[in-house]
Amino acid sequence: MSKALDAVVELLDLEQIELDIFRGRSPENERRQRVFGGQVAGQALVAAGRTVPDDRPVHSLHAYFIRPGDPAVPLIYLVDRVRDGRSFTTRRVSAVQHGKTIFTLSASFHHPEEGVLHQRPMPDVPPPESVPSAAERMEELFGEAAAEYSASNPIDIRHLGPLSFDAVSDPSLRVTHSMAWVRADGELPDDPLLHVCILTYASDMTLLDSVLLANGLSWADGKTVGSSLDHAMWFHRPFRADEWLLYTQESPVAAGARGLARGELFTSGGELVVSVVQEGLIRTAS
Repeated sequence: MSKALDAVVELLDLEQIELDIFRGRSPENERRQRVFGGQVAGQALVAAGRTVPDDRPVHSLHAYFIRPGDPAVPLIYLVDRVRDGRSFTTRRVSAVQHGKTIFTLSASFHHPEEGVLHQRPMPDVPPPESVPSAAERMEELFGEAAAEYSASNPIDIRHLGPLSFDAVSDPSLRVTHSMAWVRADGELPDDPLLHVCILTYASDMTLLDSVLLANGLSWADGKTVGSSLDHAMWFHRPFRADEWLLYTQESPVAAGARGLARGELFTSGGELVVSVVQEGLIRTAS
């Protein structure tokens, strides 16, 4: 396991301080001014999952980012046991800092059942081994320093097609869809909840880039700022986050300074395992 991935696994190992109350932290020497949304979503899902029997995997989550998180202080996760039914279990989690709720998550867990079965086919794309890493793409665009920062990512991301940085200067690359191969940068323990939480962490990394790509913007253009507003995920089948997953992403609409993005994750064997929807606030300086 890479040092970066090991650090994320440690972040997801919450401290239980009371029944249904957990404490998490942010990375030391955090460069961001606010807590990364994928981190708080992953930690909240860990808190919820630790109050549910192992034979009930999570099948969906719906989350709202209410206030920016402070990376300098711990995050307290309060779990509300909403329902324990014969087939479904529901949990609501609030993340609290400085006495205020900064994030809420509702998660539903379902005892596995047999039933109807279909899916859309996975797109035909080059294998991940033939696609340059994000670090290699960033070095080509911005030099060695940017490559080092990208290489420290706990998630190995390999973009297929243009990056938002490319579309800033080339209008012909401004499209509403993108794809990338993603996986955890190292082998993870055989803990299904951990794999789901790692992917929840990773799902917030690139999804809003499809909004930027369509509009010729990037987070590094000096005029664009944004943040996640809400995030929803549906987990259709078991998967491993340390094996390659194709992340297809698209932005059907942006309006009112908000952009909507949708994503699907397929295993390398073609199984659709996760669906994602996110809305983000996107503001640009005039």
